[in-house]
Amino acid sequence: MVRKLLIALLAVASIGTAHAQKVVTTEAVLTHYGALVHANYEDSLAAAKKLQQAVHAFVAAPSEAGLEAARKAWLEAREWYGQTEAFRFYGGPIDGEDGPEGRINAWPMDEAYVDFVDGQPDAGFINDRSVPIDRDTLIGLNEKDGEENISTGWHAIEFMLWGQDRYADSAGRRAYTDFVDGKAPNADRRREYLKVITDLLVDDLAGLTEAWAPNARNYRARFVKDEAGIGKMLSGIGVLTRGELAGERIEVALDSQSQEDEHSCFSDNTHRDIVANALGIRNVWRGEYRRLDGSVLKGPSLRDLVAAKNKAVAEKVDRLTDATVKAAEEIPAPFDQAVLIDNSGRKKIEAMVQLLKEQAVALVEAAQVLGIKRLNTSLPE
Repeated sequence: MVRKLLIALLAVASIGTAHAQKVVTTEAVLTHYGALVHANYEDSLAAAKKLQQAVHAFVAAPSEAGLEAARKAWLEAREWYGQTEAFRFYGGPIDGEDGPEGRINAWPMDEAYVDFVDGQPDAGFINDRSVPIDRDTLIGLNEKDGEENISTGWHAIEFMLWGQDRYADSAGRRAYTDFVDGKAPNADRRREYLKVITDLLVDDLAGLTEAWAPNARNYRARFVKDEAGIGKMLSGIGVLTRGELAGERIEVALDSQSQEDEHSCFSDNTHRDIVANALGIRNVWRGEYRRLDGSVLKGPSLRDLVAAKNKAVAEKVDRLTDATVKAAEEIPAPFDQAVLIDNSGRKKIEAMVQLLKEQAVALVEAAQVLGIKRLNTSLPE
């Protein structure tokens, strides 16, 4: 009898211990978020450095094979950067005061601001030899006198690698000879420009990685102690869900049916941009991230916090983050053709928008469960 009672007491104690281990604190969620953000930026930086190597090799000796290698590296690097956009929209290192987001990923881009386009062979500052091609000048030119005057970042690099996309059945078809002396005017400036903006991108990503590095006196150290940190996490994925991804990146293109409103319009990579953004949102919600090396980082999450108070709401957000990732993966390429009224792919894009809207509403509910009375999912003005 005594032995049975002892076993029963041990069992109860074991259950109590297991329950205690499952209790997730706000501090634990913020701490893990810091680790996840750093890991994602670290992977994005590593992929950008591979792009940098490919670009340096190409400009040193332009060739068709070198151009293709640089394009491939750009596409691979975008997979990792796209997921980091879930860390925006709350005044963090990426888009707070003096943050580099505008020179990293600004769009849409007026190509003629930079280089020649159809019907304008002398367009752009590349063809104006009075304009220096150096880091400081290019930073100063970015978004000068207009939001579409883009001179730095992912999409400037993309334009240099692919050129204008004037084709329904493919991405842009820039010739490698645009970078060869004697084959195209100002080829030397084109080579230098591509090199400088790629180096700048790597430097900016390195700065973001440092801002989230562990064991340092940086933004991460302050964030994990920030009482408003959970609200910032939810704001980041909420605004990306509704205002940015569903709104700016998809609905605008659906309404205009214009190639100019496509996010990665030169490379026809917009469908993958959307997948990466949807993954980034799910990463933050679940506290899970699959790294560049294939390992999985997993820890206390927003989902855990919400589930402890309202399991049904947590499960709703969970289902929707899965559904939006799946819907994003079903959007056909090229996106600029799929948005057209008579294209069968348009319905899949519209379905993605609807799911994102539902996800935004569910995230507002999740925030309310945690005592956050108002979660804004619209883009900041």
